[in-house]
Amino acid sequence: MTHWFHRNPLKATAPVSFNYYGVVTGPSASKICNDLRSSRARLLELFTDLSCNPEMMKNAADSYFSLLQGFINSLDESTQESKLRYIQNFKWTDTLQGQVPSAQQDAVFELISMGFNVALWYTKYASRLAGKENITEDEAKEVHRSLKIAAGIFKHLKESHTPKLITPAEKGRDLESRLIEAYVIQCQAEAQEVTIARAIELKHAPGLIAALAYETANFYQKADHTLSSLEPAYSAKWRKYLHLKMCFYTAYAYCYHGETLLASDKCGEAIRSLQEAEKLYAKAEALCKEYGETKGPGPTVKPSGHLFFWKLGNLVKNTLEKCQRENGFILNPNQKKK
Repeated sequence: MTHWFHRNPLKATAPVSFNYYGVVTGPSASKICNDLRSSRARLLELFTDLSCNPEMMKNAADSYFSLLQGFINSLDESTQESKLRYIQNFKWTDTLQGQVPSAQQDAVFELISMGFNVALWYTKYASRLAGKENITEDEAKEVHRSLKIAAGIFKHLKESHTPKLITPAEKGRDLESRLIEAYVIQCQAEAQEVTIARAIELKHAPGLIAALAYETANFYQKADHTLSSLEPAYSAKWRKYLHLKMCFYTAYAYCYHGETLLASDKCGEAIRSLQEAEKLYAKAEALCKEYGETKGPGPTVKPSGHLFFWKLGNLVKNTLEKCQRENGFILNPNQKKK
């Protein structure tokens, strides 16, 4: 089953030379600084390289972060921070607030910002893979794994590194805890979309699919609520996506719950459940149009024309018609077929 995911743009950064004349002395120290410069440049190149795979990204990220640790932690393994932590100024833009950069003279700020971009890369890699028309089982697993990795990185940055910043993130900036939490929840929701698609393909019980869909809708609702106090100028498009996915998967839940009710010969209740699914699908369709018309970070697309969207519309329509036919047979058990 093909998927469609909203993606905010990657963060951009200013070049860093890591040249410290008069501070860094000796060939070993100079080599570390040169390695830092080249490994940072390599990692930044991979963010936009479509041939990059998770193994390449992991190796490049590990290479840079292992060197950067020398600017954060003391080399004698004590609890003290490195004397080099505040020697370099780093500049990064934000995913939502355009090209206006934030700057801090702090290696921890660099660690969090670069780690944020690594997590974003995993979400974008998952999105490219999930958008294929004939996604294989192995590719679906790779999508799920990439989204879980991204969620783990975002969560780790939020819990272990952002509290160490000397200058707290400004409201609405990427490193603010609310924004990072929204990214975590979105990754969890999208990973569960892959689980739902797999459950449908394997023809699991409708009750199980309905429960998974309802939980996924709640994830999207929670992510949307997390962003509710941000300025609409830069959060509106992202929130439209979260809202339409919430409606979409709630419709899924009602649709498969209707199938469960139908299997129990509760035709009247099944019809009501499918009618609710129909309303929610129509609401999601309207939100798709609004999403396409809303300005802000993210792609300009028409989600309602996507395969993942209209497949649900057909499923709701066909299941409702089936329920109505079954209900007709129950109401008229002696009616002869013409």
